[in-house]
Amino acid sequence: MNWYEKLNQYFPIEEMKSKEHIDVLLEDKQEIYIKDEGPDHVLLYVEGEEFIFIDYLFVSKNSRGQGLGRKLIRKLQKKQKTILLEVERIQENDVDSFKRLRFYKREGFHHASSITYSRKSLATKENTPLEILYWPSDPSVGEEDVFDFMKEIYSEIHTYKDDALYGKSYQDVEDVLSLNENQETDIFKEMEV
Repeated sequence: MNWYEKLNQYFPIEEMKSKEHIDVLLEDKQEIYIKDEGPDHVLLYVEGEEFIFIDYLFVSKNSRGQGLGRKLIRKLQKKQKTILLEVERIQENDVDSFKRLRFYKREGFHHASSITYSRKSLATKENTPLEILYWPSDPSVGEEDVFDFMKEIYSEIHTYKDDALYGKSYQDVEDVLSLNENQETDIFKEMEV
């Protein structure tokens, strides 16, 4: 099974970029869009000057619980840049969604509770709300910084060549991401992970 098939079997269709989209990113943005692949993992991430965005992290079922995910995260943390990622909300029928949150909490990630992020999937046409998690490399990094980083990711990576690749454009960044400093819902506290 190739790396894309592994991702496609693990991630919901609403969160998946097409293989063509990822291939174009790996080619056109090879200085910042990186694939780290092994027999039991696939890690696709963006490395900017101030932040790292984890686009996809897959660890095979056979390797889960053996420290491979932790090793991959620690490798990124050693770069001393803020790490960002998107996660789906906990699904009642999906034990992995809870385990995923618990894993990131253990690795020192915070929930960007003031950021609302919801985009329409081009594949399903459904609105897909996601949560933003971040690991601050510096205590001065706050949710406003994370919000700015996420706007850049959405504009430069998620919607890159979307018209050509999908035959239509994703929503504008202003329609997908918003910052509400009065919103205080922390998914880690809510779910007691």
